Amino acid sequence: MSTKVGIVPHGDRAIRITRTFHAPRELVFDAMTRAEMMLNWFHGATGWTLVVCEIDLRVGGTYRWVWRNADGQEMGMGGVYKEIVRPERLVTTEKFDQAWYPGEAVGTIVLTEEGGMTLMTLTVEYESPTARDGVLAAEMGDEMEVGYQRLDRFLLQRDPA
Repeated sequence: MSTKVGIVPHGDRAIRITRTFHAPRELVFDAMTRAEMMLNWFHGATGWTLVVCEIDLRVGGTYRWVWRNADGQEMGMGGVYKEIVRPERLVTTEKFDQAWYPGEAVGTIVLTEEGGMTLMTLTVEYESPTARDGVLAAEMGDEMEVGYQRLDRFLLQRDPA
């Protein structure tokens, strides 16, 4: 079965997020990089829905995501694909429109598979220790877990094995 999301400090400017999914890594990679799949599960915090999902999956390509809540408030972010090694590694920049931490971050997703289970290790490096500490203080783990549970259900529909 899948494991609950874990978030820990990593060095002085990064966090490391881990989560295991009961699905092959090719499917997990696709679910995280294909707009038509992300629109089914990547809705963010409770009460928000992903309404824009633009992905140009190539080195130097960009992505843009926008979420909307029931009150019509929007939250957007985007970045650039720096490295793509399908289905095991993805490196991107990230910057929110309504910045809740200073500067830009760089995220590295590594997917490893063993016995039909895929471990996601996401390391996000921020511009400063202060930015990283602010992200950790937000205690976003519970909301991330809600999103990853949506991904669990989505993956199960595509890989019932």
